[in-house]
Amino acid sequence: MLAKLAEAIWTTKIAMPPASRTLRSSVLTALLGGLVDYAGLFPPAKLPMEAAVEHYAGCANGEFNWMLGRFIVPVGRLAEFETAVVSPSVQRSKWSLSALLGSDAAADIKQVLSFTQKHDPSISISSIELKVGTPADIFGAHPLIPDDLAAFFEIPFSADVQGCILALKETAHNAKIRTGGETPEMIPPSASVAEFIFQCARAGVAFKATAGLHHPIRSVHRLTYATDSLSATMHGFLNVFLAAAFLYNRTIDVDEATDLLNEDSPQAFLIDSESIGWRGYSLSREQIASARKNCSLSFGSCSFSEPVEDLQGLSLL
Repeated sequence: MLAKLAEAIWTTKIAMPPASRTLRSSVLTALLGGLVDYAGLFPPAKLPMEAAVEHYAGCANGEFNWMLGRFIVPVGRLAEFETAVVSPSVQRSKWSLSALLGSDAAADIKQVLSFTQKHDPSISISSIELKVGTPADIFGAHPLIPDDLAAFFEIPFSADVQGCILALKETAHNAKIRTGGETPEMIPPSASVAEFIFQCARAGVAFKATAGLHHPIRSVHRLTYATDSLSATMHGFLNVFLAAAFLYNRTIDVDEATDLLNEDSPQAFLIDSESIGWRGYSLSREQIASARKNCSLSFGSCSFSEPVEDLQGLSLL
């Protein structure tokens, strides 16, 4: 598997002009900027709080910090986060958090508000994330959420996806899609992911993704870091966010988006400083920036180094 990956990396036609390697003015800045919400506390990494906080702070002070988004923390571990963030080994002046709610949304939102009031803007909870099963769940939680707090509602594929997305449109909240997990059956089919993104784009509902998007291009990887881990074909974050950009800009339909999500050839993507092409279709930097701002916001990953290292392997960073 590693040999095949190395061969794909060396033979890929994905390339950046030398002057655009910094990405500061390139189309990849629009596509990748703030893309990765760091979820090091969660499987498969499942780091201790102090280690996760230190790692995030290191990434935030590193060369590729422009790709880094929020630090994801369960509401029940906010006190633990406060202890870790004042450690002498943590050098980070500003923190943007996304807080995961538990089963009692009302109590957890009160705790979020209490945390926010306690800290100055250098440590802020800018969004919350919660799971729902029905449109009624969304309408029930809506009155509890302050207007200035972004909310992401995770919708399972077993739910009324279209109904939930329409409820999010009515309440002006965001969607969340789970794109993988620790077992093969947790990876949703490409057609289901494409339909979810299409429904969001059509309704004008922004979304984030979580789980299983450590790698840029669809490919086979181990699902955990355990030596006896199962392997499976995982969705690629470039596939997912390019599909979202194409759907948002009405360039392709759902069937074509499914094909894009199934694309496993790096050679199929042509990237320069002003556009990204895929099998005859193309998006400008402005189109991608608009999609990222209004439709496809970020994805949660327990690793920041893996996405960066894979992009470097493809000569994109």
